[in-house]
Amino acid sequence: MATTSRPSPRTGGKVLVDQLLTHGADSGYCVPGESYLEVLDALHDQRERFTLYNARHEAGAANMAEAYGKLTGRPGICLVTRGPGACHAAIGVHIAQQDSTPMILLVGQVDRGSMDREAFQEIDYRVMFAGVAKWVAQIDDARRIPEYMARAFRVATSGRPGPVVLALPEDMLTDVVEVADAPPYAPSRPGVTVEEIERIGTLVSRAERPMMLVGGSGWTDEACAQIRTFAEANGMPVACSFRRQDILDNASDCYVGDFGTAVVPSLIKRLGEADLLLVVGARLGEMTTKTYTTLTAPNPTQTLIHAHVDPDEIGRVFSPALGVVSAPDKLAAALAPCDWEQRRRWNEWRKTLRDEYLADIQPPAHDYPLDMGAAMHALRDSLPKDAIVTLDAGNHTGWAQRFLAYQRPGRIIGSTCGAMGYSVPAAVAASLREPDKCVLAFVGDGGFMMSGVEIATAVQHGGRPIVLLFNNGTYGTIRMHQERDHPGRVSGTDLVNPDFGLMAAGLGAHFERVSDTGSVKPALERAMASGRPAVIELMTDPERISTRTTVSALRDSARRSA
Repeated sequence: MATTSRPSPRTGGKVLVDQLLTHGADSGYCVPGESYLEVLDALHDQRERFTLYNARHEAGAANMAEAYGKLTGRPGICLVTRGPGACHAAIGVHIAQQDSTPMILLVGQVDRGSMDREAFQEIDYRVMFAGVAKWVAQIDDARRIPEYMARAFRVATSGRPGPVVLALPEDMLTDVVEVADAPPYAPSRPGVTVEEIERIGTLVSRAERPMMLVGGSGWTDEACAQIRTFAEANGMPVACSFRRQDILDNASDCYVGDFGTAVVPSLIKRLGEADLLLVVGARLGEMTTKTYTTLTAPNPTQTLIHAHVDPDEIGRVFSPALGVVSAPDKLAAALAPCDWEQRRRWNEWRKTLRDEYLADIQPPAHDYPLDMGAAMHALRDSLPKDAIVTLDAGNHTGWAQRFLAYQRPGRIIGSTCGAMGYSVPAAVAASLREPDKCVLAFVGDGGFMMSGVEIATAVQHGGRPIVLLFNNGTYGTIRMHQERDHPGRVSGTDLVNPDFGLMAAGLGAHFERVSDTGSVKPALERAMASGRPAVIELMTDPERISTRTTVSALRDSARRSA
């Protein structure tokens, strides 16, 4: 009779770390805390298999983990301490939820005997994160750690990906238990049926002016190539949802722009003229639909085909003619061989949209010494094809969204929930993950002051992100809204900035200050050659409040309509 070996006694902290390794985690981001010392100690023994990056702020650590999830499709791991640590990390959880990013936040908790007494830094995380995370739980029994961790990995990656939060009572982690490891997880992701592909084909073939909208998470490089094959075989114009422009190669004749903050104005008009909209992976959320105005709710005038990995997203706002529950990579693979022979019928429609997109990415006339449109245009074709661009919140990102080009294996990594302070930590994580790639972070002066210190994390661990810091002395997006609604009444949006050169030097970064268009590209080349993190301060025009308007134009428009 065969015998089964008995598991060796382990602390809860070691059991947890062993589960991370079992499920394929290779790195994590943290700010250390006394509430999870046993986990930190167990990680010390696994330094060759698991890299722990200690960030300078829990929000930075959480944003790094979220960016890792975007880049890899695997859960980004973040470890923080109780109370303030968890509160600081909450922003990363919110981003992961709205961006459909797999992530696991491990939070140290007070010991079990002190709970429900408002102990030092005590918070009930099941209540705190209930409306933000995909699943929240607390592990009170060390013997159940394998069960909880296996579920955490599955929940984070199955269906619509998202964040999981697990609270770890301090004394639970010191308990010594004998428990077997769980087997490696496998995500559950639905696929499309042959019958559904046939129904899509029937509806699409009837269309005179179709448009495809791709977005969301879960896109592999292979899936992106497959959706391009399908679009080009059928001559279908394709737009991307907010900050998902890397799904379709922007050089493709089928790419017609993105429905984001820098959307081609004509593209909104063309969406209204379309008679069919094939949505693959996108949520049809507020940003992509311009506050739910570009489609009619609940019954769009277009024939709507909505394919999404989460059945609850289909028909949430807009009722489709056909809803398909499928992961985007599985649907892309099924669509790739389909050729419905509509190229001639749709060619003029597709070409019109493509020509309007190409016209819109030509830089507008600008007489300020630093013309960001022209500068981005100069970089458009010179950046490496596999460059990674990270975006913060703010109007300055419009220059990257409107004038740069994206394609896989290059990536655009930005928070779709509009979180300031995201891009620098995201760029640090990207550079640490992909050390041989050019990583560019776009951030305003306001956002940089929230998280620019994470450059020190890159210096410590060998990352080399390049930060393009847009300095116009204002919280630009809010200033734009102020000038539109209350012209000339500036309140709370002016900034007095420090010497960013001294800051960069103190953090150990290469620094450049650029005041004219022709100096942008040489400064970037020097930064790339420096072999260390870099900050390029761009002295931009405060009058040019976005890629499409100025402060003066907003004031004039507001006063004319008053």
